[in-house]
Amino acid sequence: MKWKDWVHVTKLDPDKQLKAGDIEAIAASGTDALMLSGTLNVTEENLAALLKEVKAYDLPLVMEPAGPEAVLTKGIDFVFVPSVMNTTDVTWLVGKHMAWVRMQKGKIPWQYIVPEAYIVLNPNSSVGKVTKSVCDLKAEEVAAYVSVADNYFHFPIVYIEYSGTFGNPEIVQAAAEAVQDSILYYGGGINSAEKAATMGKYADTIVVGNAVYDQGPAVLKATVDAVQ
Repeated sequence: MKWKDWVHVTKLDPDKQLKAGDIEAIAASGTDALMLSGTLNVTEENLAALLKEVKAYDLPLVMEPAGPEAVLTKGIDFVFVPSVMNTTDVTWLVGKHMAWVRMQKGKIPWQYIVPEAYIVLNPNSSVGKVTKSVCDLKAEEVAAYVSVADNYFHFPIVYIEYSGTFGNPEIVQAAAEAVQDSILYYGGGINSAEKAATMGKYADTIVVGNAVYDQGPAVLKATVDAVQ
């Protein structure tokens, strides 16, 4: 299955701990892929430790770096690299990316790189604070960002990120109506089948993260069943 066909992705944070047996249950949930991603305290060491735990299972693995300091490519199927469209700091739009190229001295496996246009909408989230994003956007403003990301910059993925809180379905619907060629991702607060189904009506792919740690893999299976 190609990444464009995924409808459910599970996000695992290198800075958080799973219980014994959780990864096996996650792998058996029916999720299409595992994304190794976090905002705070992500290091090459905890990324490598998490990769070691998950690589035994037959699931596509995605690395989504928080910055150029900790990026794994070996043993990874894809590297999804975010650019935050609604940041007030250009560092998070293109600066980190330039720094990564310089650090790697041009030796980046571009065939595995998938750019993401992030639109961050939770001002209380770590990613919202770190990237200094303008989060109080109206539906038409989000739709405009989506259109710019899709039609002007040609990002393969547009990611509506509510990070830890369940978002406004009307805004996600507006994003879905604005998108044309990009794949629309939604992440944030999906901790039930009902919420998964709500956002799954509009987004091509939903991402479930915190619920795995807060409620366990059983809720993950329910979110998978709601969208597949």
